[in-house]
Amino acid sequence: MAHRIPLTVVFLFSAACASSAASLAPSEDDNPNLPNTNPFSSTDPAFLQALGTSFYATRFALFAQRYGKSYESVHELRRRFGIFKQNFEQIRATNRKGLSYSVSVNHFADLTWEEFRASWLGGTSLNCSAGLKPKHILNKKKLPKEKDWRKDGIVSHVKNQGDCGSCWAFSATGAIEAAFTQLTGKAISLSEQQLIDCSLKYNNFGCSGGFPSQAFQYVKDNGGIEAEKTYPYLAANGKCRFKKENVRAKVIGSVNITQGDEDELKHAVGIVRPVTVGIDVVPDFRFYKKGVFSSDTCGSSPDDLNHAVLVVGYGVEDGIPYWLIKNSWGKKWGDNGFFKIESGKNMCGVATCATYPNVAAA
Repeated sequence: MAHRIPLTVVFLFSAACASSAASLAPSEDDNPNLPNTNPFSSTDPAFLQALGTSFYATRFALFAQRYGKSYESVHELRRRFGIFKQNFEQIRATNRKGLSYSVSVNHFADLTWEEFRASWLGGTSLNCSAGLKPKHILNKKKLPKEKDWRKDGIVSHVKNQGDCGSCWAFSATGAIEAAFTQLTGKAISLSEQQLIDCSLKYNNFGCSGGFPSQAFQYVKDNGGIEAEKTYPYLAANGKCRFKKENVRAKVIGSVNITQGDEDELKHAVGIVRPVTVGIDVVPDFRFYKKGVFSSDTCGSSPDDLNHAVLVVGYGVEDGIPYWLIKNSWGKKWGDNGFFKIESGKNMCGVATCATYPNVAAA
């Protein structure tokens, strides 16, 4: 059996450690997200032998400690270290540009863009809707200047899809959960795994991608969706194990936003409830930390979209209008699992494929 090199670092908080750590304290463009301490007080000797105690090795050890990383061999350790250095330098370079957002080392920092894209994004380009649906109807009700549905208590907790391209399922459950709580006043966590396992006939492909509108159609036709508790998440494709007696929420229909119409999207988010959307994730976005994200390289056509998320609000920050969006990459990503993206330009296709469900309690 190959020796597995743990990079979970044991810290000794001594005066000497604090003194040496001071010289390793990162500036904000290095990475504001890593702890300010010295990882080499006590660590695996194989790590020290393989990588030494250089600045980059120190940052890598801090990264590994924070995110519980371990690798199967010295070869794999060195490979991941090389990838980390490249990503680390790109993060520093991005933060030095003075953009409206900042990026930071997170749990993706030892992955290449190709690896990240294959494991964390929906790899299948699909149609925006699962058939003809009603369109969102504008009314004359005055929109709030800003909106954050979290303050209304209907946005469920941030989840983590893991190494599975199931963002579409999390976007869908997030929307159904919000609508259910809005309707009943009760919080609920629904089963993404059921959608992964059971909606293949609806042009969804489990961990290889899908789209929320197809998930809504499946839940409607199926007669409902189970709770996370009775059908827990596995981050892998599996056999459908749905039990009708465990249904907790039902979808009675869904509503599409006109493709690319951000005014219509704003009306839906401001007046109705959170809305599922697709976006085109580009390399910088995976390291987003805070601020209003924008890009001149992401696309906005249906074929460009590779990730599904949930718009939960909107506002203005430092003069830049934004959408407030819930992601499914865990609370350690971004701003406690959320991000802001510039509005008014259909940035990264945020209004290209937008849908929200109407629900009923089981």
